[in-house]
Amino acid sequence: MRFSAILVAAGSGQRAGQGLAKQWRALGGLPVLAWSARALIEAGADPLVVVIRSGDEALAKAALSDLSGWVLAHGGENRSESVRSGLAALSQGGPEAVLIHDAARPFVTTAHVQSLLDALASADGAVPALAVADSLKTLGDKGLVAASRDGLFQVQTPQAFHRQALQAAYDALPPDAAMTDDAGVMERFGGRVVAVAGDIRLFKLTYPEDFAMADALAAGRRAVRTGLGYDAHRFEPGDRVWLCGVEIAHDQGLVGHSDADVALHALTDAILGAIGEGDIGDHFPPTDPQWRGAASAVFLRHAAALVMAKGGALINIDVTLICEQPKIKPHRQAMREKLAEILALPLDRISVKATTTEGMGFTGRREGMAAQAVANVDMPLI
Repeated sequence: MRFSAILVAAGSGQRAGQGLAKQWRALGGLPVLAWSARALIEAGADPLVVVIRSGDEALAKAALSDLSGWVLAHGGENRSESVRSGLAALSQGGPEAVLIHDAARPFVTTAHVQSLLDALASADGAVPALAVADSLKTLGDKGLVAASRDGLFQVQTPQAFHRQALQAAYDALPPDAAMTDDAGVMERFGGRVVAVAGDIRLFKLTYPEDFAMADALAAGRRAVRTGLGYDAHRFEPGDRVWLCGVEIAHDQGLVGHSDADVALHALTDAILGAIGEGDIGDHFPPTDPQWRGAASAVFLRHAAALVMAKGGALINIDVTLICEQPKIKPHRQAMREKLAEILALPLDRISVKATTTEGMGFTGRREGMAAQAVANVDMPLI
């Protein structure tokens, strides 16, 4: 079933502490909001309406920078007003199903979404619900008194609805009514809402201690991704070459649109490959005159910035230069230090090696040189 989604992120989130609203705080290297946004888009939300406070536009655009298919809307004084705003931002001809989700519940999955959509076949709405497992007490004059937990459930988000039915319920809701969830709005006006199995991982980030548990879960949803890069350039008459960002005197130069730094080109491709962002030519076309003679460090910094924007972190890099001349060993330490500077990595995470092809091939004939590079990147699995 096609669906649209509304991600509610207009609260102040001050109970979570640290001043910054919880939807913008970092979780596993990404803003909290980015976890749900990515999961909903990957599950098929089209479009995703992200409802934010006025003034949070820059934060939202940064959190959503590597995603497409989203639009922003501005929230109101309470949750009901924010959902109304999200519904108004949906186009009239959009999907019949709509999901409403709290940005402060970051661990939603495609499986959660599908179970909710399946349940709409026989109901106006569907919600994930968890049976209350803990003992319950009420506080009276004589202290705590046991209360029955039979039939009690914790209701979570996302919640799914037939859009027209939800819109009709909100249209009938008095403007000053503040409901705690959308299922309550639907039920208030006779809609039938069913429950699907909830998930303890759909807990809501509310207090500072919730972030400790979320950080532990986020740590288990990361993986190391590896990219491989290769580049080659031929020699031409000259007096220097650039390798790993270091200028080396030589009796020939390398042909290239930029500074022809074969090592940085291979390394840039390795990083881009690790994060699924194409190759260096996609980002810096050789047909674009602005990159003529450019320092290849610009390309490498761009690739590293893309890693950070996706919530990732470079772990280590390994470069192998393939040539007969110039000799690499006298310059290897300077190359490592330059790469450490460009990538802001400790020196022990950077390897530069060199080898020859024993006189074979174009490198053996000293017609040019080549480089291979490997980059390992720690990335969130969301």
